[in-house]
Amino acid sequence: MSNDQTPNLPAENARREAVREKAQQVKARQTRARIVRRSLVTIGAVAVVAVGAAGVTYALSSQDGRSQALPDAASNDGFIVTAATGIADPKADQTVDGNASAMAAEATPTETPTPAPTTTAAPVDIRVYVDYLSTEAREFQLANAEQLSKWVSQDAASLTYYPVAMLTSKSNGTKYSLRAANAAACVATHASDKFFAFNHELLVNQPAVDSDGYSDEKLADMAQGTGVSDPDTVRDCIEDETFTSWAKAATDRAIKGLPDTKGQALTATPTVLVNGTPYVGRMDDPKEFAQFVLTVDSNAYYSTATPTPSATPSATPAG
Repeated sequence: MSNDQTPNLPAENARREAVREKAQQVKARQTRARIVRRSLVTIGAVAVVAVGAAGVTYALSSQDGRSQALPDAASNDGFIVTAATGIADPKADQTVDGNASAMAAEATPTETPTPAPTTTAAPVDIRVYVDYLSTEAREFQLANAEQLSKWVSQDAASLTYYPVAMLTSKSNGTKYSLRAANAAACVATHASDKFFAFNHELLVNQPAVDSDGYSDEKLADMAQGTGVSDPDTVRDCIEDETFTSWAKAATDRAIKGLPDTKGQALTATPTVLVNGTPYVGRMDDPKEFAQFVLTVDSNAYYSTATPTPSATPSATPAG
């Protein structure tokens, strides 16, 4: 009986090759699946990072946009009054005819008329650094608004207000001085013809020191009450606090030194300069201030006039 145990080598080899090929196919599929999963995870992570980076970039750009926002109307951080109109005298109800000038005349009928600057080649330069929470700034505005308005309208004076925020800490944490300065900058930028009136309104209706002050919404209402031509733009500017960073920086610059002065710096408000000379008189006395302006203006006029030749020393008489 024959017993042939010799293996069928070709068949065995074919079976092994088929198993090997199938194993390779499974391994290839697993490798591709693993690559796809890794790719999806990587793409997802990149997407998350990209979204986060975009969010941070937007936040920073928004913050930088606010911090870098500069009021176009500012010149050396001040706003030149282009239209000194639209103010209402808060003492008008104390007069017979509602005229502040008439009230002053009735109170002091024997006093001489208030002096006014002369109309020289260049208007006298009046600069007022004002914190809208400063009581003395309010006194100065109440006393001098009428004559300042008159001088500007007659081109006898150039009037510039510099909103600063030295009393920011005096409003229960609401930073009223800073926000009021921002509001003034918004009106000066978007409704320059109403800046003098709004500046006057902020001072005449000044909140008390160590109070919360007005909200941004109330400040926007006050600006709208002056008759700004584009109330929506002005309101957005005020409520977004667009220029608060500028106001803080402007205050810091003024404390370090005032432009066009000989080393003077802001130490208190109001600081009033007339042709660069600081006014140190009473803030609530319009006649004293007017006399100061007239004196400084006269000095400026004579200093720019043709100088008189100095006299030559006389000859010594012969002995």
